Amino acid sequence: MSNRVVCREASHAGSWYSASGSQLNAQLEDWLSKAQSTIRPARAIIAPHAGYTYCGACAAHAYKQVDPSVTRRVFILGPSHHVPLSRCALSPAEIYKTPLYDLRVDQKVYADLWKTGLFERMSIQTDEDEHSIEMHLPYTAKAMESRKDEFSIVPVLVGALSESKEQEYGRVLSKYLADPSNLFIISSDFCHWGQRFRYTYYDESKGEIFRSIEHLDKMGMHIIEQLDPMSFTNYLKKYRNTICGRHPIGVLLNAVAELRKSGLEMNFSFLDYAQSSECRKRDDSSVSYAAGALIVH
Repeated sequence: MSNRVVCREASHAGSWYSASGSQLNAQLEDWLSKAQSTIRPARAIIAPHAGYTYCGACAAHAYKQVDPSVTRRVFILGPSHHVPLSRCALSPAEIYKTPLYDLRVDQKVYADLWKTGLFERMSIQTDEDEHSIEMHLPYTAKAMESRKDEFSIVPVLVGALSESKEQEYGRVLSKYLADPSNLFIISSDFCHWGQRFRYTYYDESKGEIFRSIEHLDKMGMHIIEQLDPMSFTNYLKKYRNTICGRHPIGVLLNAVAELRKSGLEMNFSFLDYAQSSECRKRDDSSVSYAAGALIVH
């Protein structure tokens, strides 16, 4: 039997973000220095997972709300882009590498999640091919650097869940969301607009195409801020907005709904919104990004 530790390599370093620890650190510090700390300590954040040149500045507004002095465990819920998955999956990796420092997977929480029978195991190849969790690792490492030996991560790959499965995973994860020492990172971009994404919804009454996209996204963001999972589901059914992390967001909203039953007071606020470019013509394309945070009173 081998006792070799299974490591997930930083497979997108050098392309989606800098592979140089010093350069990456300087970029993250710069973006974070320009964001305001307004609603700390966050219990959960929603932040984008595109290349950092596109969304690094936006993501900083969410990560600025993280308080390393209270956080001991970081759950990262990212959507599956490459493999068909109808449930949620856990990683075989024990260590997640970043150019800053290595992050340790919480094996105790993983064991507890396994016992529910609700989780699959993804391969290390699937894990390394997927960017939705990895893009949050450098920011997590940076936000938590003052406590770097005192916290662990819980990566969860989220499949194309039915409404009832979103509720089920929300219930399972709600006890962790209730714990002030846990932080949930919900990985999602917002509208993917253009023919290459097969999504070209355009409400001409809103003006240029990019204004229509912004209105559509902000309608969804406002519904998320209401923390009502059914309203978010109905919004997605009506407009089909291409929010790639809709299922991780749905799991969070259902976890919140579960905790609200026991009287826990929570608020979610979006803090920043951006688009990769401004679409003006039918053959343009863009991806939208939003950053927000959940606080528990």
